[in-house]
Amino acid sequence: MTTNCIQRPQDRYLNNIFTTGLVGWPGVQHIADKDFAPVIARALELPGFTEDKNGREVMVGFGHNAVMGVAGKVIEAVKNKAIRHFFLVGGCDGAKPGRSYYSDLVEKVPKDCVILTLACGKFRFFDKDLGDIGGIPRLLDVGQCNDAYSAIKIASALADAFECEVNDLPLSMILSWYEQKACAILLTLLYLGIKDIRLGPSLPAFVSPNVLNVLVDKFNIMPIRTPQEDLQAILS
Repeated sequence: MTTNCIQRPQDRYLNNIFTTGLVGWPGVQHIADKDFAPVIARALELPGFTEDKNGREVMVGFGHNAVMGVAGKVIEAVKNKAIRHFFLVGGCDGAKPGRSYYSDLVEKVPKDCVILTLACGKFRFFDKDLGDIGGIPRLLDVGQCNDAYSAIKIASALADAFECEVNDLPLSMILSWYEQKACAILLTLLYLGIKDIRLGPSLPAFVSPNVLNVLVDKFNIMPIRTPQEDLQAILS
């Protein structure tokens, strides 16, 4: 574990998990000085999987370089209305009720729309086969939370291609938060002037009424509702 996404591991798993950097947990072995020998030794001790069952491949790696490598195709698909809208659905995952909203939303997104996803929240739906639009996969796995940079680069490149601002693109951001890193990424988006973000499944506890008023007034941040309501509002 390299970030504070760690939660209390089950006792039977304590020997199979390690921390490093600024992260630590009582009873979990900590790796210092980048000496990962204990991790490798433990991995070699374990039996692994004896066989593959119903295995299939999932395509990943749609960072900004990969996506912008076919920018012409994407732009043409938007211009000829083959792609109506882009959705960025990503963020943290957790056990709190309400997080099924994100997988439900992805399943209901119309077939003429493309979904970009990143961070731990994607694991609820990143393996869904949603088909493609003219050879462009409808579900593009941009990466993990630190790859939010790639999503911003993709949006910026599209805005440049269409000679408009990011907020004028047919792009909607539906984000989930759980821990501090997600809040830092949200602050980055706000610094860049991104508006109309939908945020859930609940607002961070530190957001006071006054702060919320500023976020709503200046950036039009909205709480998620239901997938049906949000899709209707976005695509109307």
